[in-house]
Amino acid sequence: MNKRFRLIVITVAVIALAYALVSGYYNVCVYLLGLIGYMVWSEYREGTVFLATQAFHKQDYEKTKRLLAEIKNPDHLRKNRRNFYEFMQGNIALKEERIEEAEYHFQLASRLPWKRDHEKGMVLINLANINLRKKDYDRVTAYIELAEKLKLTQRQIDIIGKIKTNVEKYK
Repeated sequence: MNKRFRLIVITVAVIALAYALVSGYYNVCVYLLGLIGYMVWSEYREGTVFLATQAFHKQDYEKTKRLLAEIKNPDHLRKNRRNFYEFMQGNIALKEERIEEAEYHFQLASRLPWKRDHEKGMVLINLANINLRKKDYDRVTAYIELAEKLKLTQRQIDIIGKIKTNVEKYK
């Protein structure tokens, strides 16, 4: 849900709460207060990361950027949302050739918990690619070593192989 939809739900719930209070339906008031509380909680802890993830998978980067911009303070996001937030911000910065900003976001994403190894592996591969562009081969090697310890997909293993050949070529 985006911010606008949450506000609509909260407004409708407040109107229903007022009606329930006037009519004496106090058990319904408890549910409505719970709904309002959840909407406020989800705005700060969930944000629009899920919608941005869906747009990101469809490669709609403008929509992803717009949805991520709705999140005013990413520090309030849950860890399982913040990692995807940072990953998508890093990818958008990389696509816009803002290398330093991309590295910053991928660094943050690498420090957050990931459910699957291949997801964290993608973050480490992106960090290795960024440092390959910057010609910092020691850091590239370090990121590749960290990524190789994870359970990766075949595609990721192939990418790591290409990065290794590039590092050997330029060293």
